[in-house]
Amino acid sequence: MKIIAILVAALALGCSEVQAQVSDDVVRIGVLNDQSGVYEDITGMKAVEAAKMAVEDFGGQVLGKRIEIVFANHQNKTDIATAIVRKWIDTDQVDAVADVTGSGIALAVNELLRDKNRVMLAASAATSDLTGKACSPTTVQFSYDTYALAKSTGVETLKQGGDTWFFITADYAFGHALERDTSEFVKQGGGKVLGAVRAPLGTTDYSSFLLQAQSSKAKIVGLATAGGDTITVIKQAAEFGIQQGGQRLGGLLIYINDVESLGLQAAQGLVLTTSFYWDLTDETRVWTKRFLDRTGGKRPPNMLQAGLYSSVYHYLKAVQAAGTDEAKAVSRKMRELPINDFYNKNVVLRGDGRAMHDMYLVQVKSPSESKHQFDDYKVLSGISGKDAWRPLSEGGCVTAEAKK
Repeated sequence: MKIIAILVAALALGCSEVQAQVSDDVVRIGVLNDQSGVYEDITGMKAVEAAKMAVEDFGGQVLGKRIEIVFANHQNKTDIATAIVRKWIDTDQVDAVADVTGSGIALAVNELLRDKNRVMLAASAATSDLTGKACSPTTVQFSYDTYALAKSTGVETLKQGGDTWFFITADYAFGHALERDTSEFVKQGGGKVLGAVRAPLGTTDYSSFLLQAQSSKAKIVGLATAGGDTITVIKQAAEFGIQQGGQRLGGLLIYINDVESLGLQAAQGLVLTTSFYWDLTDETRVWTKRFLDRTGGKRPPNMLQAGLYSSVYHYLKAVQAAGTDEAKAVSRKMRELPINDFYNKNVVLRGDGRAMHDMYLVQVKSPSESKHQFDDYKVLSGISGKDAWRPLSEGGCVTAEAKK
């Protein structure tokens, strides 16, 4: 009996040692985003710095092994993105891919990582399909999604009388999802969608689209666009006199970067939804100062960069708790552990991979209201996680984790 007991103990110890393993003795995270195109300002190398900050704050090691950040520019092209990820996995032994700017790219990378059993930390991909019909047991989504943006902005605009809409939509997965989700909330609230036009990524001349929006007579011209495209269309809408003619712009995804680029004189009064504002608490202000010191101080951090930090830090906590960097084991731990950092406090990561943090409805200040640099927003209301995000039962996610 003693021999059997010793063998059982040895076997248990051996299993424990196998579990507490890190592949190739490095936990390697690849940050994949746009570093030269229309999304460079909202993600880019500043997002890479946010990921590095998370690694440094964690201590630079996990399970006694080094943590490494690698990064690449996918140039907003799906084929380039998937080729990078394949090399990262097959040659460079990357354990998790983070950020993943662009919804179409994120959906393609999501399928690849599912097949390769690697973790995806989506921070700047907005499509709600990542936690819906395309959900994966190894994918998590932070920062925002099209459902929360559409619900928060669309419903609030309806309350203010904006009951007819015309959409200018970015012609790719993100724009389509945002138009779809917003349209549903408009219709549910008794409003009407009078039409939509699709604009290619990086469009420089929106005149034909804006003329169609004007002729529709819709009260709200919904901008299902992002990044540099949003700045361009807002500037050209001013030249066409859209707002002077009685129509209002419904910015469905506005970043603080966009506000800074437009200036408060042009952007004042815009109502938008965000999951993060740098001036919310002492903790967010301290973190922002560090971020600005590292990135040149020209742009305050946005919700994507803060969300990337949060996702990387939470991933490392899960690796530590799981005793391994094996994707499914880490993903389970990510869903078990509460998310805690400088702006997420005891936030749940739901079974479908959705981080259930609060959202905020904010309004852009006028120049006279702003008291110092980056003092761009006044918070109108907080939206709890349970109210902001799509109910689990409505998303269509069928993974085992989502059924628990």
